[in-house]
Formats: sequence, C-alpha cells, structure tokens
Amino acid sequence: MAKLQSLDPTTPMFAQFQEQTGPIVLANTFLVPKEKTEEFLPLFRRQAEFMKAQPGFVSLQMHKGTAGSQLLMNIAVWESAGALAAAFGSPEFQRMAADFPDDVVSYPHIFEQIDV
Repeated sequence: MAKLQSLDPTTPMFAQFQEQTGPIVLANTFLVPKEKTEEFLPLFRRQAEFMKAQPGFVSLQMHKGTAGSQLLMNIAVWESAGALAAAFGSPEFQRMAADFPDDVVSYPHIFEQIDV
C-alpha cells in the first residue's frame, strides 16, 4: 500500500474530509520510483475507473513530471469533500489502494477555487 503523507502537516487530508465544502479539487502528488511506474499506472487506472463511477465525481487528469522526474500528479474535481470522502472510504477503493507498491508515497490535498 502506498504511504500517505500530508503536504500541509497542519491540515491532513482526513481533517479536510470534515469540511462541508464544494466543489473541490483533489491534487494528489505521487512519488513513484522509476522502476515501479509500469506497475503503478495500471493500478491507478483501475482505481480511477472506480472513482469516475462514484456520486459527485466530476473529472480527473493525471500528469507526469518532466526531465526524468519520479512525480505523477492526479488532479480530480469533485462536487464536494463529502462525496470524495465517501468514495475514498469505500471498502472497494480501500482494497484497490492496498495493491499499490509500498515504496510509492502519496501526497493528497484538497483545494477550493478562489478568485484572483
């Protein structure tokens, strides 16, 4: 199973699930050892297909770091933090998450859009 780490240690993702807000963007950066990328991507695709079928899901994109980076970043839009929390907490999602290699590190964080 991938190791979950917080980008902002003062606001872990599970605390963010408690916020009644939406729409939200989940930015999940994965540190994937280069030799594990081919194993990681099919597992992520399977998990993404599950998430796309969940209530409140809007969209998803995966991005790869450049210049030989070991980073992959998933950007997913959800109608609410509650919808994401329900999908994330489902037993089926948790079973799929357990399949990820142990040396993958995941840095998920929830964001709201603001005007600039």
